[in-house]
Amino acid sequence: MNSLSTASSETPQLPGWSHLASGKVRDLYTPAGQSVAEASTLLLVASNRVSAFDHLLEPEIPGKGSLLTELSKWWFKRIDMPNHLTDVDPPAEVSDRAVVVKKLTMLPVECVVRGAITGSGYAEYRETGAVCGIQLPAGLSDGDLLETPIFTPAYKAPQGEHDENITYQQVVELVGADHAAALKQRSLKIFTAAREIAAERGVILADTKFEFGVDEDGVLTIADEVLTSDSSRYWDKTTYESESGSARLASFDKQIVRNWLLANWDRKGTPPELPAEIVELTRERYQELFNLLTGETV
Repeated sequence: MNSLSTASSETPQLPGWSHLASGKVRDLYTPAGQSVAEASTLLLVASNRVSAFDHLLEPEIPGKGSLLTELSKWWFKRIDMPNHLTDVDPPAEVSDRAVVVKKLTMLPVECVVRGAITGSGYAEYRETGAVCGIQLPAGLSDGDLLETPIFTPAYKAPQGEHDENITYQQVVELVGADHAAALKQRSLKIFTAAREIAAERGVILADTKFEFGVDEDGVLTIADEVLTSDSSRYWDKTTYESESGSARLASFDKQIVRNWLLANWDRKGTPPELPAEIVELTRERYQELFNLLTGETV
């Protein structure tokens, strides 16, 4: 996990596990009586917390943790490479939104893959004509799809600092040439396969980010969450093709929350409480993506 902090008063106490740290939306535990150095497995619990603009917001999004966890597990089954999941069942109290995972030595690179030019990538492109040192064709508009996905990594900054877009050469300097090549190749392979699966279900996978670690045998392993609403940008194919401007880029994530905050908060002090209708609309977007991709409900 990245951006870990100490436990909050709302961190669940779970029998057989000791709380280690909390991120903005997830909590991490070690087996009771074991330090992180001694542990070979960890418990990763997804909360219903929602964050935006580096702030935790109130209230939570009901069911969010379960939807993200189940979608991530669904994708892990379809990714042809080692992952961090184990066969150990999580505690019953959090079984719908938790996984027991192998402890890994995480690599300090966020493996971002873009199949469209939008968000921070589009902002960088408008300034330089490139993203993370990769030159792109002139004249691209926000939301345009790229024929060939690009690997645009970021450095996973320490807690309290912002991740920083970096070039591939900087990845080599951080993790070595072999790991850098593997990170790029596997990230692009997973993205390409996932984009095809999503397209079959009427969904465009615009971009995503992966995190990798190395297990005790030195095996490169995909970890954290994968291809969820919080780690990826998905668009509805029909809307994308029929609408214009920003309307075609309505994503299946918490963008509704961001948009409401931008209209109702000056980004100073404590953010206001989210209205009930914004909470429900956000929950519906998470649920809709899960249903479209998996054909199931949670």
